[in-house]
Amino acid sequence: MFGKAVGVLKSNLNEFKEFAFKGNLIQLAIGVVLGGAFGKLIASFVDNLFLPILSAFGADPKNTGSAGYMAWQWRGVKFGAFLGDLISFLIIALAIFILMVKVIGWIVKLSARQQAGEAPSPTTKTCPHCLNTVPLLASRCGFCTSDIKDTIPAAAVTTVAAAAATNPG
Repeated sequence: MFGKAVGVLKSNLNEFKEFAFKGNLIQLAIGVVLGGAFGKLIASFVDNLFLPILSAFGADPKNTGSAGYMAWQWRGVKFGAFLGDLISFLIIALAIFILMVKVIGWIVKLSARQQAGEAPSPTTKTCPHCLNTVPLLASRCGFCTSDIKDTIPAAAVTTVAAAAATNPG
């Protein structure tokens, strides 16, 4: 009676293990934890360093007991606290933009350049009859006029055809 239910639970548990311990999910969890810690660090910077320095320039010399920027409010609307959160958000957004868009984009472009430079596709081949060099897509030798269309390897044709499709001219 319970054997079928236990079997279903075991299969679901195994499926969950496969899902939970994939590399991408673990990397995502690490990213979320680091992102939360980074957010707390930026909030601490803004609340404990940046805004107190900013409020020192706008401090009222008559009211020395005020809480600085946290006292900036109008009819219960706390402008100082909102300003702190806004500055925290802008710093985090700027850091994410620089890291994700600029740095990762630069790395992707650099790796694409390296891959393009590593394996240039051949553009010529040797005629098996006269041993002269002819273009890779040639079907007849320009020197001895023999038929050489069967001497092109299949991988070279697809590579050159793809290159010709992306760079017409």
